[in-house]
Amino acid sequence: MMNALHLHYEVDGTDFTRAGEASAAVKKALRQLGVRPDIIRKVAIALYEGEINMVIHAEGGYIDVSIDQASIQMALCDHGKGIENIDLAMKEGYSTAPDEVRSLGFGAGMGLPNMKKNTDEMRIESTVGVGTNVYMTVYL
Repeated sequence: MMNALHLHYEVDGTDFTRAGEASAAVKKALRQLGVRPDIIRKVAIALYEGEINMVIHAEGGYIDVSIDQASIQMALCDHGKGIENIDLAMKEGYSTAPDEVRSLGFGAGMGLPNMKKNTDEMRIESTVGVGTNVYMTVYL
């Protein structure tokens, strides 16, 4: 039986060029553990979307990933402005990204829907003015 593997990443909210470093590192770790490619793809997409959201909306934060025999659990935590209406934020195409972010090709309003689509469980806790925590699980 495999012991749980815990990974921690700081997300720099000031640098779009570094967004995706955590998801790339987790993808590499999962590959080394022999996780199925379809599961690796789902985890990488969900984490990348979360990282981009942390850069766009929250000036960064951190990501914790726990991998055990049964699942991959991800916690994305930030101290951004929070999500005012989670139901609305979950609608495909809804975005509060500023124009300069959209001009870079981000902020199309698909981040949270893609995160949900690529995970087995997803829960969002957000307090306006305090920040957002997103918890995602992909079962092995």
